[in-house]
Order: sequence, then structure tokens, then C-alpha cells
Amino acid sequence: MDLTEKPQLNDGGDSIAYIFGTWQSAGLKPYIVQKLRVDTLYMNDFVRGVLDRATPTGNDKQKAAYNSGLDIGTQISTMTDNLARDYYSAEPGKTIDTLVLAKAILRGMMGYNEIPADSAQRLFVSTMEARHEANLEAAYGANRLAGEQWLLDNQKKEGVKVLPSGLQYKVIKSGTGKKPTAQSQVSVDYEGRLIDGTVFDSSYERGKPATFRCSQVIKGWTEALTRMSEGDVWELYIPYQLAYGERESGKIKPYSALIFKVELHKVIDSKTSGK
Repeated sequence: MDLTEKPQLNDGGDSIAYIFGTWQSAGLKPYIVQKLRVDTLYMNDFVRGVLDRATPTGNDKQKAAYNSGLDIGTQISTMTDNLARDYYSAEPGKTIDTLVLAKAILRGMMGYNEIPADSAQRLFVSTMEARHEANLEAAYGANRLAGEQWLLDNQKKEGVKVLPSGLQYKVIKSGTGKKPTAQSQVSVDYEGRLIDGTVFDSSYERGKPATFRCSQVIKGWTEALTRMSEGDVWELYIPYQLAYGERESGKIKPYSALIFKVELHKVIDSKTSGK
């Protein structure tokens, strides 16, 4: 169809459709270029696709089925891109064949699948979990090893105590006040550092103590706070398993061992505090 020629308008319905279409055309090109990422070199192919889908045929059910297939194919293409990003997170740019995913879906739908869908789901989840761990290890394994070695060396230093969980601490100053429980609200000042000395968080810099429930923080903090008394100042040396684990948080990379100076000012809800 030659778009340089205005279509014939046979009645009021055609006229209002043409007016509406002209109005809607204003944002279409930016949408298909920026959102759908259509290359402007292939605009004629885009136009052909729109007109092909919009043109009535003698078998509307057949066309509806075909158009639905095109829609699902587009969704599968997006699914493939997302799957590739997750599976190859340690190798950016690697792709997965969209046709492999499409054929697997269609074979399953038509009853040609080799294993039941629920078995495939379990296999997919376990495979992706293993892949996720492998990708993390490839990207951050050196950080994990550095933290583990640092803690091994640190536990030999004078004044450092090691708990069964692996948490290490050193008492800088002893207080005589109440001890909190896991459900207690506490007021503390703290400074958090990476093992290379980088400060990633500090209530001292903000000039205001932090208030929170002991159970609402990382495991290493909860364990330490419930052993401290008001007035205590401890330095904590926390293995990654008791900190943020595999998660990344700001300057904290996955598998990071952390160091905290913690000053317990007050147990706010004395009803739940220990003695």
C-alpha cells in the first residue's frame, strides 16, 4: 500500500477513524524506535507488518490464530533475552537461541515433551540456583577468600573473641547497663567498614544515633547486641554468612566480611530487656 496516498473515506466511520489515527500517530514513531527498538532502516517492514495484521481475510479464525502466534513469539523473544541475562550474568553479551525456547514451549504444548512440566520446573529452578552460585563465585570468589583469610588472621589478635557462629568481637569499653533481647529497641552509634578500611556507613558522620529493633538487623549484629550491655563499645568482625551473604548492598560486595564499631547507648523498651 502506498502511504503517500490518502485512503478513501467512504463514511463517517472511516472519517473518524482517519482523524483518530492521525492524532495517535504523533507518539508512534518515538515509541517503536525507543521502546520497541525498531531500526529506522526497516520502517517499511514495520509498516508491512501493521498493514498485514490490519487487513481482513476470508478466514478470520485462521488469521487470529496466526496473529496470536506472532504475539506469543514476541513474548518468547523477550523471555529469551531475560533468561540469557540471568544465566550468563557472569558473561555479559552471551545469548540464547530464541528458537530453542520457542520449540520447547510448542513441543510441550503439543504433547511432545520428554519430561512432565512440573519435573522441568524443578530441574530449571535447581539448575538456575547452581548457575547463580557459580556466577557469584566467578565474580566474587576472590572477595570471599580474602574475607575468610582476614578473619583467620584477625582471630589470633589480642583481645579478639570468637563465638561458635564464627562471629568475632573485641570489647573496647565495658558498660554496666541493661542487656537487650532480640525484640528490644535500642539506640546505638556505629561505623561500618570493609576489610580494606573503606567506611560504608556511619551514624557518627550523620551526627545522630540509630534506633531499631535488634531482630531487624543482620544476624551478626543481633547476636552481638543481645550480649552487650548499655554503655558497651565493641568492635565486631562479621563473616559474610552473618552479614549480607550473597547480596550486594552499596559498597558492600557479595561475600564481604564486615567490621563494625558499635556503641550501645540505651535499651529503649526495658520491659523486654534482659538482666
